[in-house]
Amino acid sequence: MIPATPLAAVLLLLLCFSASAQVTRGASRPPPGCPTSCGGVSVPYPFDIGDGCHWPGFNLTCDRTRGRLLIGTLEVVEISLANSTVRVKDSAGAVNITYHGTPDGNGTWGGLTGAGPFVVSETRNQFVVTGCNVQATLLGDTGNVIAGCSAFCAINDRWEQGAGTSSPAAVAACSGIGCCETPIPIGRPSYGVEFKWLDPNHEKDHELPNAVRVAERGWFQGASAALLNNSLADSSPRTPVPVVLEWAVESAPLAPPALATTGCPQDAARSACRSSLSSCRNVTGNYRSGYVCQCQDGYQGNPYVAGGCQDIDECALPGLCSGECTNTPGGYTCRCPRGARGNPRIKDGCIKSSLGLSVGIGIGSGAGLLLLVLGAIFVSRKIKHQRAKMLKQKFFKQNRGHLLEQLVSQKADIAERMIIPLVELEKATNNFDKAREIGGGGHGTVYKGIMSDDLHVVAIKKSKVAVQREIDEFINEVAILSQINHRNVVKLFGCCLETEVPLLVYEFIPNGTLYHHLHVEEPQPSLPWMDRLRIATETARAIAYLHSAVSVPIVHRDIKSQNILLDSTLVAKVSDFGASRCIPVDQTGEATAIQGTFGYLDPVYYYTGRLTEKSDVYSFGVLLMELLTRKKPCSYRSSDEESLVSYFTTLLAAGDLARVLDPQVVEEGGKDVEEVAMLAAACVRMEGDHRPTMRQVEMTLESLHVPHGNIVACHMDAPNYSVIKGANREEVSMQCARRD
Repeated sequence: MIPATPLAAVLLLLLCFSASAQVTRGASRPPPGCPTSCGGVSVPYPFDIGDGCHWPGFNLTCDRTRGRLLIGTLEVVEISLANSTVRVKDSAGAVNITYHGTPDGNGTWGGLTGAGPFVVSETRNQFVVTGCNVQATLLGDTGNVIAGCSAFCAINDRWEQGAGTSSPAAVAACSGIGCCETPIPIGRPSYGVEFKWLDPNHEKDHELPNAVRVAERGWFQGASAALLNNSLADSSPRTPVPVVLEWAVESAPLAPPALATTGCPQDAARSACRSSLSSCRNVTGNYRSGYVCQCQDGYQGNPYVAGGCQDIDECALPGLCSGECTNTPGGYTCRCPRGARGNPRIKDGCIKSSLGLSVGIGIGSGAGLLLLVLGAIFVSRKIKHQRAKMLKQKFFKQNRGHLLEQLVSQKADIAERMIIPLVELEKATNNFDKAREIGGGGHGTVYKGIMSDDLHVVAIKKSKVAVQREIDEFINEVAILSQINHRNVVKLFGCCLETEVPLLVYEFIPNGTLYHHLHVEEPQPSLPWMDRLRIATETARAIAYLHSAVSVPIVHRDIKSQNILLDSTLVAKVSDFGASRCIPVDQTGEATAIQGTFGYLDPVYYYTGRLTEKSDVYSFGVLLMELLTRKKPCSYRSSDEESLVSYFTTLLAAGDLARVLDPQVVEEGGKDVEEVAMLAAACVRMEGDHRPTMRQVEMTLESLHVPHGNIVACHMDAPNYSVIKGANREEVSMQCARRD
């Protein structure tokens, strides 16, 4: 006796599992000597009629006395591996409906057992009821209704031909007169049957052949005449009825419960699909689940036997290829014979062509085409060369080349250096490759280029649209930058006039814009306060230079953080002079078209169109507020829907500026923050005359960078907000004193 220990239990489980595996593997193909047919019906594996010759559940019975192959009591007529079906004949024929003096009755249909792999096919069979004034219902295990229909006859009708609406022709249609049929939506091995007389007092109805059948689709229409004749002579009809059964391999029938599955086995050794060219398909239904095996596309045969799936020779099949066919494993190729063309997959699809004529036409056409192409190339090159020359002259004139030469002709070497050929810029940017794009502004796209002469890196600006306004702004930017030589203004190296779109070449500033360094995603720290203060000072120094140090004052008109570039050491460079204007001293306040960026735009300039240096002062004041708060002037709105400028000045007047200041500025800036805030408020005063000049702004910011005892600083009084509330004007004064 084996001790009841965990180890013994495990060994017993493994022993059972090994035995089941050996049985399953052994049944993967029939051993030699197993019968392959019975009664003229072929019996392919996994079916068989001998012991150990079949897959579990697929054993059949061979009645050699009568020459019949049986599944239970059903005679097998045909087995199809491709469709996973078995066609049988039900010798019982029908469930008779007889009258026993009561309006209702019941019975059963089925020659199968519930334990096998077979069920009635849902798609290949129908529920057929014959008789008069009777209703029949097909039932499942629990009495659930699966299908049902009713057959009717007139009062004086008979089955005999010519006896009214219930004639054999009417019954054969099986549309409710003497017969009705309906699909069977649920396949099962067997069914219950219930029937009900619709007119139990009409005795002649009970004398007619009333019966219920499960039959192959279309069977009744072909067998109705013989069926009716037999039924009239015999009240117990026994005409065999064909039925189509579906089957599926049960998943791992011999595996332990822990390894059982409901579909294709994951372990190939346990699968019934033995051919290497087969595939497994899950089968599910209301009554059973399992799987079936199929040969892959292009193959046919028995997928349940090793080597059972064989290649289909498509070339031997009629109608597939009317040309030259070559069979391939799992497929075929089809093409027209040499010297023919067309579609070889349709009948007479290949049309023979005349080789000599084709060759002659081909040679003649080829020679003519060659001459035509050579001539076209020669003419095209001539035209292209002339057109390129004319386009260059046209673009040069369109881009005001003569005017540009006049602007830089004060020194011949400058003019020669600033005019850069287009070929040089195409080479520097790899033909303006999109991968070389490094940014863009309101006036164009900027590319990174490497000049071939000295290998220095440049930034090349290309205008977006070739309209007159863009050309004018291009000329304007060249004219302004050609006059400027300042450490904090981006340097212009030259320009190209040979394209429809003007090109400018600047020094390359590698570290991006102030905007991108200031507005970083938290918790990443932004620029330190000292860097912000230095950048503000350098920017003020550049703008003050534009306003006062050149022969004709220049107003930038678009001071904002996106137009302040930073080099590798974070030195500020003012850029984008496309909107700038040169304003002679005697024309200060000249009315111009409004240009700039909302949020930074001077309201006086916006409403009047009169441009002065104080417009740049206002924009710089907004820039100071942006540095102090790290808020974006273009999009910021307070809880009261105030702009950054309005909200900033309101909090400054109320002594509550810390609410809007950047915490990093509060922590690092100290007393300098208050002075910069006062300066910003002075710069954005409503009346331009009350704003400081950029020179005064520069000196005030410079004073914050040196020890207090070593500089004479000019700084502005902050707005007197107690006065602002009760007066229409603000007072500003300059105080120059040594700071102690």
